[in-house]
Amino acid sequence: MVGIQIIPAWLKHAPDIGLTVIDLIAPFFIFAIGLTFGLSFRHRIERDGAFRTYSYFLTRYLAIIGLGAIISAGETAIGQNPSGIDWGVLQAIGMAGLVTLVVIRLPSIYRWLIGAGILLAYQLILDNFLLDLTLRSPHGGLFGSIAWAAMLILGTALADLFHGEDKARKAFPWASLAVLVTGIALAFVSPVSKHRVSVPYVLISLGISALLFIVFHWASDIRNWNSRLLLAWGKNPLSLYFLHYILIGIFFLPGIPILYAAAPIWVVLVEIAILLVGISLVAMWMDRKNIIIAL
Repeated sequence: MVGIQIIPAWLKHAPDIGLTVIDLIAPFFIFAIGLTFGLSFRHRIERDGAFRTYSYFLTRYLAIIGLGAIISAGETAIGQNPSGIDWGVLQAIGMAGLVTLVVIRLPSIYRWLIGAGILLAYQLILDNFLLDLTLRSPHGGLFGSIAWAAMLILGTALADLFHGEDKARKAFPWASLAVLVTGIALAFVSPVSKHRVSVPYVLISLGISALLFIVFHWASDIRNWNSRLLLAWGKNPLSLYFLHYILIGIFFLPGIPILYAAAPIWVVLVEIAILLVGISLVAMWMDRKNIIIAL
């Protein structure tokens, strides 16, 4: 969508090279999925067997791709995909999930190697053959999904450390830091870019996601900090994601500049408040009613 002019550039996606806070949102989703992917898969396969487990995850990620396609089609219908390529964050997440499903039963060391190998091959192909197409495609397009998949695969390997024995869990923060430092070092070789889904972007954002998770885990488990609001949001993330599109559409679709593109700061603040309060109220209501809509 056309951005709100008054919002500074560091609160929007970087146009190509660079990294902003907003560029970390999709990696947060990817890391959150990776954190529980292996646990959920192993639990289901013990309970339901291989066929039903693979069928469940296959259906889940195909459904996410389908829901993303619905959103992309809507954006295209109102002229918000100037490149003509309908590929959103949900499609990227869905494809990443499908690729990760192929390797999720492998030991962690193999997933580390596979994730790193995929990233290396992706960067070489990107730089030499598909840079222009990838830059014109939202979230890297179909080809960019390879890099998102590598991020998720590496995320599941990191998660194995967190869910492992005491020695493995102690290694989790250091492994997360190593991923971040490696990404920073590689930024001197290849640019950090969400639009390219470059190797430095994947590693830096994955490392930041893991380290931020450590902070929240420390606050909740060690310091007994418990936010019911965050828990409520976490139970229905996909539903709330769709809700945020509806609320934004209220301001965007009328096509009145003062409500969106040319909105002054006080209007933007009011709209942000409506967005956050509205989503939070729905999240808390769903939590109280024990409504969980999950794929």
